[in-house]
Amino acid sequence: MIHRSLFPRDVFAELDRLQREMQQGFRLSPSIRGIARGGFPAMNVGGTPQSVEIYAFAPGIDAASLDVQIEKGMLIIAGERQRQVPGTDATVHIDERFEGRFRRVVTLPDDIDPNLVDAKYTDGVLRISIARKQSALPRRITIQ
Repeated sequence: MIHRSLFPRDVFAELDRLQREMQQGFRLSPSIRGIARGGFPAMNVGGTPQSVEIYAFAPGIDAASLDVQIEKGMLIIAGERQRQVPGTDATVHIDERFEGRFRRVVTLPDDIDPNLVDAKYTDGVLRISIARKQSALPRRITIQ
């Protein structure tokens, strides 16, 4: 009972809040690959022996407003998310949705073929598949 008089708030909730705020400060440092964790759109990047796979999660974006380019070994995804307000006379109490221009840059490996790129935008997810060069694919060598 005495701890309530000394700590009127939930100490663990306050420590959790402080930790989140400190982590957020480190996440927003810009780098050559775009904004680090917490950037928009959120991305997953991976690969298979045949291709590099990029998933950009951008709900509420018109596919025509997305600009995807490969330039000097980097994939660039850029666009703009428009502001959406419930109405002209509405008061907004919480506004957590990102709005405005964005740009993400991903450094690509040397073995990709920039002429074999497939990009599809479905249900708010942009999937980009970039094939690897045939010369870079593993192949079995027959022993004679």
